[in-house]
Amino acid sequence: MKEIKSATEFEEIIASDQPVLVKFEAGWCPDCKRMDMFIDPIVEKYDTYTWYEADRDVIPEIAEKYEVMGIPSLLVFQNGEKHAHLHSAFAKSPEQVEEFLDEVKI
Repeated sequence: MKEIKSATEFEEIIASDQPVLVKFEAGWCPDCKRMDMFIDPIVEKYDTYTWYEADRDVIPEIAEKYEVMGIPSLLVFQNGEKHAHLHSAFAKSPEQVEEFLDEVKI
């Protein structure tokens, strides 16, 4: 996953006409570390997305703008629009993440 380091970079990335998935996380977040342990095979399986990660503490204005209230959260964008959001409470297992991605229609 590529890291997004600024709000400007974030806005440029989500403007893509291809589907983009952004995982919001933070270095201090234990649930984020847990997701890191199972996410790689999911990234490979769902390769129609370009995957990115963003530290919500580095770009808090973006996290607030897109209503990222808990982490980790997965957000799907295309053409600058948010199409789906998997909130942290529902992102605890590989099965929950895959179910979410299977339901996203872009």
